[in-house]
Amino acid sequence: MSRRRQIYEGKAKVLFEGPEPGTLVQYFKDDASAFNNKKRGTITGKGVLNNRISEFLMTRLAEIGIPTHFMRRLNMREQLVREVEIIPIAVVIRNVAAGSLSQRLGIPEGTLLPRSIIEYYLKKDELDDPWVTEEHITAFGWASTHDLDEIVQIALRVNDFLTGLFLGINIRLVDFKLEFGRLYTVDDEMRIVIADEISPDNCRLWDARSNEKMDKDRFREDLGRVEEGYQEVARRLGILPEGGPGDFKAPKAVQ
Repeated sequence: MSRRRQIYEGKAKVLFEGPEPGTLVQYFKDDASAFNNKKRGTITGKGVLNNRISEFLMTRLAEIGIPTHFMRRLNMREQLVREVEIIPIAVVIRNVAAGSLSQRLGIPEGTLLPRSIIEYYLKKDELDDPWVTEEHITAFGWASTHDLDEIVQIALRVNDFLTGLFLGINIRLVDFKLEFGRLYTVDDEMRIVIADEISPDNCRLWDARSNEKMDKDRFREDLGRVEEGYQEVARRLGILPEGGPGDFKAPKAVQ
């Protein structure tokens, strides 16, 4: 790792210069944080599991025509991704009341929402990632109206697909966060793609029968057995061998 040029380090991942122009290597750490980095810790093996889970989900999304920055997995903790210009907005899609939505609006956790709700948060740790509206986003130039239209269309398609995928393995997709980036082609054309990761770090995943939490809320709320929650998600997706989170063959790369 020390021989490569580091581009960026976040709370859960490190980005390194990729082997080809326009690519990056995304390294998944075991570091865990919550409440905008106010609570920190380590979840043993989380980086390996999130690399696997995000690879699987990004690959499945690409198969139905949803553009992502993912290219292929390189090893247990790293994947090759396309370099994009990150849009500084976190997009949260909510299907069931939980977390900050329950706290802000006084809706009991677990309440099924009348329809899926999309919220936007400015990615700024020093401000605790404040909730913003489309008016803020377009007025301050973080994204255009056209960008937002495309983001919403992609987010709703992802929600429909992942809701069905998880339900098929008895997991309830309560809510999740997406990040987006602008991918520029050699012809200077731009398209919006999903970036970052999709994993139990940024999805609320509950057992469909018991409502047991299988995501980072186990860390946030000191529920214990955090690693087991992540492992159970991977096991149900069929990407965790019986022996544990060891290395195994990746699915076909998406180019």
